Amino acid sequence: MKVTVVGAGAVGATCADNIARKELCSELVLLDIKEGVAEGKAMDLMQTATLLGFDTKVVGSTNDYTKTAGTDVAVITSGIPRKPGMTREELIGINAGIVKGVTENILAHSPNAIIIVISNPMDTMTYLALKSSGLPKNRVIGMGGILDSSRFKYYLSTAMNCSPNDLQGVVIGGHGDTTMIPLTRLATYCGTPVANHLDADTLKKVAADTMVGGATLTGLLGTSAWYAPGAAGAALVEAIVRDEKKLMPCCVSLEGEYGQQDICLGVPVIIGRNGWEKIVDYKLTEEEQAAFNKSADAVRNMNGVLSTLA
Repeated sequence: MKVTVVGAGAVGATCADNIARKELCSELVLLDIKEGVAEGKAMDLMQTATLLGFDTKVVGSTNDYTKTAGTDVAVITSGIPRKPGMTREELIGINAGIVKGVTENILAHSPNAIIIVISNPMDTMTYLALKSSGLPKNRVIGMGGILDSSRFKYYLSTAMNCSPNDLQGVVIGGHGDTTMIPLTRLATYCGTPVANHLDADTLKKVAADTMVGGATLTGLLGTSAWYAPGAAGAALVEAIVRDEKKLMPCCVSLEGEYGQQDICLGVPVIIGRNGWEKIVDYKLTEEEQAAFNKSADAVRNMNGVLSTLA
């Protein structure tokens, strides 16, 4: 089994670290456009092998996609964060070119690869990867909902003073401050509704904190988070390569499911060796469906910028 992580920045390197530690593949390629960075981080990771007890071979590459040949799963983290004064259109324009180029280069050497997208704006970049590649829809997956759900469970556990591992909670919709939808109605604590343990105002605050979870970390760190995004990407890789049939909220192509067409958006799916295998219908309430439709409108509006690019 071979996995490639494109982008050796903080998120990509953390994702690679998690993949290597769990021995999810025999060979892991870390690729970056900046000279020497991927090679250096790959060497650093390999020097932890005897300390952590893993046998995955980690290889670094400066933009040499021939080293990625035979990749089973490719994780795309490359792109730039939004900078002060930068418009949404400018960000999409730059990252769209990067993600499209990476996807084309990966598939040129690994036509059967499953593509995982972490690059932002994630929903739009997932849609672009799907449309530009012509891949079957099950082989293109955006990671965002997994990360958002982990943040949801963190805020729930803080409010309840309990272990986050005793909680189940899912976030659907777009991967953005105003587009994600924490499903508080369906959140449970050891099989009991979280609503039995928290009042309505606290649940609303948990949902609100979840929605700005990424922005909160950016404010504290001065840059985007990397531990949880990297771990979320690795968790998705694990579900694929180990054929776990795990239920995960991911950004996937919708063709009528949840009332939406021609869009990639976060919904609960079954993940296995073939990528995403089935969309699970959560039977949303009218209020939840309305929020989902609003999220779809916002993401579709962002996708519209793609048509203006040369």
